[in-house]
Amino acid sequence: MSDVIATQNLRRTIRIHRLDNVSVALVDLPAGAEVEAGDAVVTLAEPIARKHKFTHQALAVGDLVIMYGVTVGRATQAIAAGGRIGTDNVEHVTDSDQSETRRTGWQAPDVTAFEGRTFDGFHRGDGSVGTANYWLVVPLVFCENRNIEVLRTCINDALGNDPHRRYKHMARSLLKGEPLTEDNVSEEAVMDTPFPNVDGVRFLTHSLGCGGTREDAKALCQLLAGYICHPNVAGATVLSLGCQNAEASLLQEAIAARDPSATRPVHFFEQQALGDEQTLMRETLSAIFDGLREANELTRQPAPVSKLVLGVECGGSDGFSGISANPLVGGVMDRLVALGGSGILSEFPELCGVEHELAARCTSDELAARFRELMSAYQRHAGAVGADFSMNPSPGNIRDGLITDAMKSAGAARKGGDSPIVDVLDYTEPVTRPGLSLLCTPGNDVESTTAMAGSGANLMLFTTGLGTPTGNPVTPVLKIASNSDLARRMFDAIDFDAGPIVEGSSSIDALADALLERCIETASGRYQSCASRLDQQDFIPWKRGVSL
Repeated sequence: MSDVIATQNLRRTIRIHRLDNVSVALVDLPAGAEVEAGDAVVTLAEPIARKHKFTHQALAVGDLVIMYGVTVGRATQAIAAGGRIGTDNVEHVTDSDQSETRRTGWQAPDVTAFEGRTFDGFHRGDGSVGTANYWLVVPLVFCENRNIEVLRTCINDALGNDPHRRYKHMARSLLKGEPLTEDNVSEEAVMDTPFPNVDGVRFLTHSLGCGGTREDAKALCQLLAGYICHPNVAGATVLSLGCQNAEASLLQEAIAARDPSATRPVHFFEQQALGDEQTLMRETLSAIFDGLREANELTRQPAPVSKLVLGVECGGSDGFSGISANPLVGGVMDRLVALGGSGILSEFPELCGVEHELAARCTSDELAARFRELMSAYQRHAGAVGADFSMNPSPGNIRDGLITDAMKSAGAARKGGDSPIVDVLDYTEPVTRPGLSLLCTPGNDVESTTAMAGSGANLMLFTTGLGTPTGNPVTPVLKIASNSDLARRMFDAIDFDAGPIVEGSSSIDALADALLERCIETASGRYQSCASRLDQQDFIPWKRGVSL
């Protein structure tokens, strides 16, 4: 972080790193405007849209584009000093093959204000602590999805839990031809829950379990075991058809490996063995309500902040994400690690171009080698089907200034802060060490958040510049906006505004302390994330195919 500087001219531009040869426009800039560019002043050769980048000096064909202090592209055309860079004149290129020197002597942030702090969590028999308390209902195979949905409808109705009641009122009013008013769209009173210590029942559905490879079935069972043994889960009801690849025994073995003392009740029901639907429904409903009664016996108790496992994600990123929201989250990650907590940085396609920096942070040569091996294997697999990490940026990313995967990755990696990397995990492997771990997942938002929860994240921070509603069934997901415009526009989906960093009205350090406070409040159940309030429960297992 010591190399990162912010050179601003009336908050119009920002140069992120002292080695950068491009700067970011914080506002729309006209052609001919004179702006700071590093240690000099450059006259813009053309209009530069907000969030886009312009060169400090003329670039010839083949010259490298440097941002965040690393290579993020190469000029394919001559670009004038003060010229805009875009997909028409810059291509993806990295210096990821650069050798790394082991980085030592991490300077942890000052966490004096948080020493001795606790959150109120649910203490599990395996030593983990939950930030929530759910009963989980899962299918082993897609054939059971319909039965899962029937159970969801019945349980939610019985508990008076209908997150869509407001929209149902709207629909009924529109059907009758009535104008929409506060009276006819207001929500019905929610009935008191008989299980005040349970945050709800979570129902997973998916498209896997049969028809794929045996490795697909094994990976699914490992992921489901991660959810069933999750700190935020009290127990689970599992539905099996009976003949699928993802056999009950595979899941039972995976659960036993993670929770050898069987600290959570897990009930299995096989439809082919039980026979008729009514019997299946009666048995599973009885098991769910028995489980809820047992889960309700547990209450929140103080736990050290070191029991938090923080997953970090970005999605719908814009040209400000790597300037404000991502380094802000990185500041929270460093604070948590300094307090003895754990963190997960995932999305391997979005670490392309900064491999050498992350490898240098690994605490051993073996970890660095494993990280490079997993990255290379992922890239080879993508290449075998004609794909490449360079295809990762979406049209929305590009429109908002993230023109190459290397540029997107350099900003995305800042979510992981600067602390040493203590472990490198493959998909579905659990976090077992305090400190920052790398987890191999796709860049796809929901596949990645699904994986981080499966590896034990009991809280997530999700940065976005364009906006996204993403949540998770068992882990609270806090959404951080990179800019204040988004925070105002999607106020019901955004939990924290990093825009003041771009505007220059607040610092990363000040907001990192405030966001860590929000994390503690969320972990204690005193703040409900926007995604939870909107009942956003996104779950997509990775089939280990090519997903960028």
